[in-house]
Amino acid sequence: MNNDLFNEKQETFFAQNVKPFVVVPNLPEILAPLLTIANNLWWCWNSDAVELFRRMDRDLWEETYHNPRAMLGMVNQKRLIELSQDNSFVSHMERVKSELEKYMNMNTWYADSCKEHQNMQFAYFSTEFAIHESIPIYSGGLGVLSGDHLKSASDLGLPLVGVGILYRYGYFKQYLTFDGWQQEEYSENHFTRMPLQPVKNEDGTYLIIDIDTPKQKIYARVWKLQVGRVPLYLLDTDFNKNPADVRKITGQLYGGDREMRILQEIILGMGGIKLLKALKLDPDIIHINEGHSAFLLFEKMKEYIEENGLSAEEAFHMVKNGCVFTTHTPVPAGNEMFTTDLFLKYFEAMSKKMGIKKENFLALGSFPVKELTVNAEQPNFSMTILALRMSNKANGVSRLHATVAREMWSGLWPEIPRKEVPITHITNGIHTNTWISYEFAELFDRYLGASWKDEPADHSLWNRVTQIPDAEIWRSHERRKERLVSFARARLRQQLERRGASQQMISYADEVLDPEALTIGFARRFAAYKRGDLIFKDLERIKKILTNKDFPVQIIIAGKSHPQDNIGKEIIKKIVNMASDPELRYKVVFLEDYDMNVAHYLVQGADIWLNNPLRPEEASGTSGMKAAVNGVINFSVLDGWWCEGYNGENGWTIGSIDRYPDKEYQDEVESKAIYETLEKEIIPLYYARRTDGIPRDWIKKMKLSMKTLGPVFNTNRMVEEYVRKFYIPTALAHEKLKKDGFAEAKKKAVWSENIRKNWDSVKIVFSDDNVKDEIKISNTLTVQAKVDLGLLVPDDVSVQIYSGYLDSKQVVSEQEIDEMRLVSKEGDFYIYEGKVLTDKVGHCGYTVRVLPQYSGEIQYIPRAVKWQQNI
Repeated sequence: MNNDLFNEKQETFFAQNVKPFVVVPNLPEILAPLLTIANNLWWCWNSDAVELFRRMDRDLWEETYHNPRAMLGMVNQKRLIELSQDNSFVSHMERVKSELEKYMNMNTWYADSCKEHQNMQFAYFSTEFAIHESIPIYSGGLGVLSGDHLKSASDLGLPLVGVGILYRYGYFKQYLTFDGWQQEEYSENHFTRMPLQPVKNEDGTYLIIDIDTPKQKIYARVWKLQVGRVPLYLLDTDFNKNPADVRKITGQLYGGDREMRILQEIILGMGGIKLLKALKLDPDIIHINEGHSAFLLFEKMKEYIEENGLSAEEAFHMVKNGCVFTTHTPVPAGNEMFTTDLFLKYFEAMSKKMGIKKENFLALGSFPVKELTVNAEQPNFSMTILALRMSNKANGVSRLHATVAREMWSGLWPEIPRKEVPITHITNGIHTNTWISYEFAELFDRYLGASWKDEPADHSLWNRVTQIPDAEIWRSHERRKERLVSFARARLRQQLERRGASQQMISYADEVLDPEALTIGFARRFAAYKRGDLIFKDLERIKKILTNKDFPVQIIIAGKSHPQDNIGKEIIKKIVNMASDPELRYKVVFLEDYDMNVAHYLVQGADIWLNNPLRPEEASGTSGMKAAVNGVINFSVLDGWWCEGYNGENGWTIGSIDRYPDKEYQDEVESKAIYETLEKEIIPLYYARRTDGIPRDWIKKMKLSMKTLGPVFNTNRMVEEYVRKFYIPTALAHEKLKKDGFAEAKKKAVWSENIRKNWDSVKIVFSDDNVKDEIKISNTLTVQAKVDLGLLVPDDVSVQIYSGYLDSKQVVSEQEIDEMRLVSKEGDFYIYEGKVLTDKVGHCGYTVRVLPQYSGEIQYIPRAVKWQQNI
């Protein structure tokens, strides 16, 4: 008999024949506010609230992995009675309760700065959210960014709700075998021990939404996690209304096969829209954070067609003008794709119901092709393309990443220069209050003023960092490094014990690392392009650096590899084996199971934060931002955010911005750059001490790093940018289309159809100008163009002069665009005129082009650009 199968049947039997109930904490009445505080994740970025819970039982606080909701249910009754009679504790609790109430009711940036838009509502969709380590429904950077986005949205008072998935087993926990090979294990998340509230209907029953799929109806429960002022709604299929295979859909983050992935994304996207509807929320804009939730676009279209009687074209415009999209990675594997067969399995019936040909439905997520004859077994449907096609605005997460993204997705707009591909940038940030150490937060309170917590993007406040005495900043930093070393030793001991190491081997864990040595931190996902082992490329040279008795250096490393990424696992294995080298054993430590808790210790306690990805494959990166606000200095390749953050003095760079055709050669060049910078700049600066033992020149660099990076790379600044550049303009465009029974949406649909039918008839007949061969600088070039618009009218188009330097291939570079105005009509032709200021010296040129425009705004429609053919 198959015992596994037998056990599964037994578990199913018992699950079906057990009456469930929930046991809740029994707090003395005077301590009731503890549960209120624990149920709002605001506590996790308020140090006074964290200390309140730690004070209850420090051992239990660690045992529950800093989960106050779980801890309140585990503290014994005797201890609760003691606390209820402890006036100091009760006073502390009342103070935190008052701080929470003040926070929830205080005036906010959004209320002050967006007075005309108080009635707007925003929704933010993401497949993972990292709010706190005790709620492990995240993997890494995307989740951390999503969590920090919600926290800043709360701080700023945005009318925003989050939508995600509640994973029963979350992401895997990492442990290593004795030879360093990564293994994965999954621990069950017990939702009732987390600060989650089941969302209920008005009659007290649990809110359950249903999602139709070709095979069956899927049901999802709704849970709410309160993140300050912002509610985060999470969907969960793991309950008895669903069959066993369906219950597994929300089991693991990024787990399962391709069918499981498409089902997860159906639950997130389509289920998320149904969730908002069930809550009677009708957001003015939806922010699609990475492509995983992009199926929501289809569900919104379906909603407009079925409930508002719109045509597919009208519904398309309503959806497009109500969504914004952020792409997070230039790495192909990070952009979700599905085969044609799998996509049509789940969406062909939906396309028929919406009156859209399946080829057109599929084309929404595909690169343009002359005829849609694709291999059904190859990944052809891209969630990123779907989101780009059906969003009003799109952005990359750093300036460089936006450039890379425009190149990467330029095939969607083949007729326009890559510089004009409609993907802009809003650079990532961090939630400063979440990531700063308590020691540095106290320093900032004293020298920057308490308002730094509410206004982390205020440059004038960060300028006061220079006023912090060197001795105080160094003492605070040393305390954080001592805690990091202590944490690393304890963690290493646990790792070795679990691997079954000898007692002699285990005992060395208490001696690794030196709190006074220069400490390099490196922590991130282990993917090949992040080059986690680059610093070990020349093993003898790095050994010499690390084992220098006069100027010791040490490295603490952490990070996970995707379960299916054997290359990443090999890099981890290589590092772990090198760390066991007798010469490096006390100098190199790999910490297993990297998560938010481990990250806090590392970014707060290292001296140097190392980052060496293959440029330009790091979209942004935020760990270096977290390090910077804690006085940790960045040492990084000029990729992602560091291209914008580095000013020549506030850190160090690795290599140059050159691209190398040979990766092995690039690794050679950049590993040498790491060694040389360490040997000639970083180590001498760190160990340059005066009689008081304080490295004042190093501290000067720490302060410069904090002062220049802190006010820029935070999520308050980032969210404000999203509000001003994306949310409000898109919401206004959406409202305009919606007015008067969707009159404008219907009008735009007619316009779009007219453009598609008649664009081929548009021609630029000729152009002329007032120049023969040369023109002096600062003069005006006047251009006239005769345009045949066919069945279109002047309001349908924008006629432009496209000018700039000419390269050797007669291609315009460093281009400028000048609008031409209609001056007359000659028969069937329209005469346009425009002027160009000649502000460049050299070989220049121009051409004329026509683009569609609606209500005075350029519309980037694939294949709808006409360039002058002969000039």
